[in-house]
Amino acid sequence: MSQVSREEPIIKLLLGSLALFSGLLLGAGGLIFGTILTFGVVAALVAGAGVEATPVLLVVIALLFTQGVGCGGVALGYYKLRLHIAPPIRSLLGLPGDGPPFDIPAAVPDLRDLAVVIVGYATAFGGLIAASLVVTAVQSYTGTEIDSGSNAIAETGVQNPELLLLLIPISILLIGPGEELLFRGVVQGRIREFFSPIPGIVIPSAMFAGVHWFALSGGSPQGNLVAVGILFIPALVLGAAYEYSQNIVVPSLIHGFYNATLFSLLYIAIAFGDQLPQ
Repeated sequence: MSQVSREEPIIKLLLGSLALFSGLLLGAGGLIFGTILTFGVVAALVAGAGVEATPVLLVVIALLFTQGVGCGGVALGYYKLRLHIAPPIRSLLGLPGDGPPFDIPAAVPDLRDLAVVIVGYATAFGGLIAASLVVTAVQSYTGTEIDSGSNAIAETGVQNPELLLLLIPISILLIGPGEELLFRGVVQGRIREFFSPIPGIVIPSAMFAGVHWFALSGGSPQGNLVAVGILFIPALVLGAAYEYSQNIVVPSLIHGFYNATLFSLLYIAIAFGDQLPQ
């Protein structure tokens, strides 16, 4: 009996570490897999079909194969294969049993879920505005400028405003569901197997915000860290919405409408900038 009690904390530590490692590996793996697919498709179109690789085409292909096929595909692949890959891994590590069952709950949103979507969207967007105001105030007070990098997709949209109109429905139908399936459904779901709600939300949110560092071009390390820190706020909202609703559709809708709003505002600023107050 004493031997079991001594081994139990070690087993819990090993299981928790395995959950963190697998969560990080799955999150990064989805993006890496999608990026590899993107390069392969672009190369096939350019070399095989003679298609011109315009910036707009590159963005659309990247979103389709990174967020859609990459993130969504890895998430669904893990969901389907978990039953087969978990037992041999646990056996290799000398862990008891086959592990707990894994699920990504999804359902048509009811009135309660829709209320969570509305509150979550308002909170995420309000948090973004509040954090941006704080950064602006700090810059004004200190007299220093925070040089954060720019998002490559947004940069392409500035040069090609018609792309932004296309990104509005893509955000709701593809980006939101794909990223949420991976980072909330799989990564957060995996970490929540061995952690309480607070670290189970905070850790995946930090991973989600952190991987967006690689989507920034230019900027100083400090500025990019600030940008990632701001993104951490809506990420927390998405994680909390999933934890509360237990329905992956809820954070997917929040995420999709959040991104769609950003693209809509950017399009309005570009198309009607000369008619708007400074």
